[in-house]
Amino acid sequence: MARKLQLVLIAALGMTLVGCVSQDSYTALKLDRDRLAEQLATAQRDATEARALANSYKGQLDALAANGNNFAALIRNQAEQLAQSQADLAEMTRKYEELLGRAPVAGGGDALPKQLSDALREFALQNPDLVEFDAARGIVKFKSDVTFNTGDAELTAKAREVIDRFATILNSQAAAGYELMIAGHTDNAPVVNQSTISKGHKDNWFLSAHRAISVTHELMAKNVQASRLGVAGYADQRPVASNASEAGKAQNRRVEVLILPATIHIGGGSGTHSAKPAPAPVVPLNKDSTGPAAGSDAHPILGK
Repeated sequence: MARKLQLVLIAALGMTLVGCVSQDSYTALKLDRDRLAEQLATAQRDATEARALANSYKGQLDALAANGNNFAALIRNQAEQLAQSQADLAEMTRKYEELLGRAPVAGGGDALPKQLSDALREFALQNPDLVEFDAARGIVKFKSDVTFNTGDAELTAKAREVIDRFATILNSQAAAGYELMIAGHTDNAPVVNQSTISKGHKDNWFLSAHRAISVTHELMAKNVQASRLGVAGYADQRPVASNASEAGKAQNRRVEVLILPATIHIGGGSGTHSAKPAPAPVVPLNKDSTGPAAGSDAHPILGK
């Protein structure tokens, strides 16, 4: 009897051991299957992303190949426009130098037609703290100490209002046949404030040009035709008074608008411009204040 009981127990233990081994094997196989399935899914995702990236690169290469001739033509066109703009600016600069070196009209006459001179003279009389008008040479001068804050290239609110009224005159029929050379000038005090320098007004060349650009942008915002405008910065190289006194320095800090007969070529043609000005987009200029150095200003001759 004891022998039979022993055999039954051994048989039961064997069955138990067989059951445990089968469960462990099943679990291991399941883990292997799940791992392989995950690796397969990852490989499929990578392959899909690679195909999409390859297709994107192929599309870009195809577009570049298809448009290669167009790009070359665009570059040639841009080069031609740049050359024409440089020629136009050189012509305006030549006229500027000629005008400044010319003596006033004999007998105190005006350089511009009476209707235009009268309008500009009245404009200056209405804004004596900010504007001067040299009728003998056809130059409107904006005093920098009122037009801008010290060492700054951003127009004051008052200056913006005055320049907007000036634009109305420039857009009139009387001024339609004239181009405008906007020239910035400074005194000889160097730009030393590091905050000013870090914002782009690195020296008097930069500041004088930036101020001229600010006036130009305001005129463009009031629909003065962009093709009529040229910009230059002369720093302290064209003084009208001695820099030995504060009064002289104040006179040298100025933005001049020279009103010149139109001779610049436009769009392949030549002659005077249309009397009706076309709206021109305004590109904001990042112009921040310069340091305590009085009369800091900006850049050599710039393009339109």
